Amino acid sequence: MNKTLSPALGCVMALALGSLAHADARPTTDLDDSLVDAARNLSFGPRPLFLVNDMSEETARERELKSELLTCAASQRDWQPSELTIAHRGAPLKFPEHTLESYLAGAQGGAGIIECDVTFTADNELVCRHSQCDLHTTTNIVATDLAEKCSVPPAFDPDSGELVNAAEIQCCTSDITLAEFRTLEGKMEGADEEARSIEAYLAGTPAWRTDLYDTRGTLMSHADTIELFKALGVKMTPELKAPSVEMPFDGFSQQDYAQKMIDEYKAAGVPAGDVYAQSFQLDDVLYWIENEPEFSEQAVYLDGRYDDDAFDHTDPATWSPSMQELADQGVKILAPPMWMLLAANPEFGDGDSRVVPSTYAEHARQAGLELITWTLERSGPLAEGGQWYHSTTEEVIRREGDKLVSLDVLARDAGVIGIFSDWPATVAFYDNCLNPRG
Repeated sequence: MNKTLSPALGCVMALALGSLAHADARPTTDLDDSLVDAARNLSFGPRPLFLVNDMSEETARERELKSELLTCAASQRDWQPSELTIAHRGAPLKFPEHTLESYLAGAQGGAGIIECDVTFTADNELVCRHSQCDLHTTTNIVATDLAEKCSVPPAFDPDSGELVNAAEIQCCTSDITLAEFRTLEGKMEGADEEARSIEAYLAGTPAWRTDLYDTRGTLMSHADTIELFKALGVKMTPELKAPSVEMPFDGFSQQDYAQKMIDEYKAAGVPAGDVYAQSFQLDDVLYWIENEPEFSEQAVYLDGRYDDDAFDHTDPATWSPSMQELADQGVKILAPPMWMLLAANPEFGDGDSRVVPSTYAEHARQAGLELITWTLERSGPLAEGGQWYHSTTEEVIRREGDKLVSLDVLARDAGVIGIFSDWPATVAFYDNCLNPRG
């Protein structure tokens, strides 16, 4: 690794080590490289072993999988970054999403690819947020003076001072400038929509996450993440988010937005082969195919058609465009949620798997499309109903360790090339142990 960080990254690292609201007087000189190098020294923590220990052993395949993973956990020492592993917003199971701290945790957890969801500010600068209008649930904006600039700011009873519109508050990146954005702190995603005070509103972290690392969250621009990811030696997957404002926005068109995202990689000298540009909007992917052919080779169409009442992932007759039509338009990589790639096998015998690839997965591969999927570790305990990402297999997947059964089928049977995870160490551990792609 080049031991001299760029000024942009140096600035970001300085923020993480004590500026803005965390001015703790520690010197930043000579610490920047050490922090990056430390994150490159992989540490998977206790969760992978917890999941392995919790696995069912209902079939011979599962017993063999559990044995292999236990043997690996006991003997493997030289963990390597895994390109099967995509850090979804960093490592948001435990760290505030899209923050420097979350990205460092994702890299330390073995992610070979890290995501920045890309949206824009009032001055048309690109920043990392899952949604253009999520600042009220992912940052401390409602507790700052910038709350007055929110699209729907907090409102208070003039007599009691109580918060009266917790469920309606909306704060968007397009409400503030990049400079203002940088003054905010990231927090764990969540808000109490019945709260009667700002303090209670901010204390809305879901029970299956943790506030243990919620004490600091350094927000980042898209350009900041590029510099950080380069220093970490990982590949990058930016998702162009659908705008929440009418486009064009102050003269900034959707095409300008799609192009600016790619331009920031080109300006930073990042090879196209290190970038997986993605969007839920097929028109964005087609724009890159037409205008950025090198970057379009790894462009990802995120399939969100499950929200369309006319779409049934089990019935190819309802797929418009079809798998072959997507391939003919130049789409190379398709990325649906995990449940669309998996089906339950309730009649399994000892030599079978409880989970099998879906019709959707089989047709995608027949059309020559590569598959990426989302999101492992982004739900509460399966035994407590955390099932959306496992909704097609809930009759056979019943406990936390069974997530490894789903992971194994995705990697070995469905042939996915990338798996988003909220705790990347789970996928990286599996990939290091079994290397399912050979």
